[in-house]
Amino acid sequence: MQRRGASSSPPNRFERLRTVPPGAPGSFDLGLEPDPDEPPFDPRTIFLRDSSRTIVATNTSPDVGFDASVNPYRGCLHGCSYCYARPNHEYLGYSAGLDFETKILVKTRAPQLLRRRLSLLSWKPQVVAFSGVTDAYQPAERRFRITRGCLQVLAEFHNPAAIVTKGALIVRDTDVLGELAEWGGASVVISVTTLDEDLQRRMEPLAARPLRRLAAIEALAAAGVPVGVNVAPVVPGLTDHEIPGIVAAAAEAGARFAGMLVLRLPYGVKEIFSEWLEAHVPERKERVLARLREMRGGKLYDGRFAVRGRGEGVYAEQLRAVFDLAARRSGLAGRGPTLETRHFRVPHTGEQLGLFPET
Repeated sequence: MQRRGASSSPPNRFERLRTVPPGAPGSFDLGLEPDPDEPPFDPRTIFLRDSSRTIVATNTSPDVGFDASVNPYRGCLHGCSYCYARPNHEYLGYSAGLDFETKILVKTRAPQLLRRRLSLLSWKPQVVAFSGVTDAYQPAERRFRITRGCLQVLAEFHNPAAIVTKGALIVRDTDVLGELAEWGGASVVISVTTLDEDLQRRMEPLAARPLRRLAAIEALAAAGVPVGVNVAPVVPGLTDHEIPGIVAAAAEAGARFAGMLVLRLPYGVKEIFSEWLEAHVPERKERVLARLREMRGGKLYDGRFAVRGRGEGVYAEQLRAVFDLAARRSGLAGRGPTLETRHFRVPHTGEQLGLFPET
């Protein structure tokens, strides 16, 4: 069985009933003898075609720094146990647990849909972010190349792109990103949670190892692509002591700027991550949860925009002070680049386009 970040499939908060495979966590024991010819429960990855008719999502959250985003996939093979995007799978009728990392929806028409959207008179040139609720460079991208196709469209239109990823696969696309960067149209942030490879492997099973992420920063910097590091998520009581080391290592690799976000556990992610703590670091579980409650007004999650990525209180302020000092010492205290939109153009393709998105 492949490594997974979730060990169960919590009930979908929108569904009254759920189906649990025999032998899976939470299934019934009907008193039957096990069938020797029946393999044990082993959730294999399946890829499903996503039939979305639009590809650019509009953001209304004031704390994320972008208005438009593209999610080439739904779900994520990285399988990070803490991922805040897991509950989005519930809108599709799936679980935020194992389903999120084993049932991956692929938006095969994303490049074509993006081309049509950018060609409309209603499109306002702006930064397109990759991605809000998935990782555009998860392992599925190696096979499907949807993200690369979208970046090629953006390069053709001279529309800027900003990427946040844990995937070292991004170095494959340094040619396109370098082309965008030539006119100020690219920015990349590599997220690093921990430099402890054993901990990272258990917490983010199929994400790139820490050294590969640092190597990606180095490769992007060498290609002239503005690249920064996001110390995220900081897990209080587990990875918070690594903040200075991560910032310093990223700076040495060529990062130009840095950011930090604190762990947030919306909806069923609280249960999933609590199970992970119990399974992998039981001696730290209560300390981690206590620290989170300390930063969240006694709760494990506070969804208010102003505090969900930072927390509140003395401990949250201490974490911010540690990060700020580390960033200043490493020369990464500045903000990321402001990307250019004035170079936008609609290339002539000979295709007559309507005023409205494709339906």
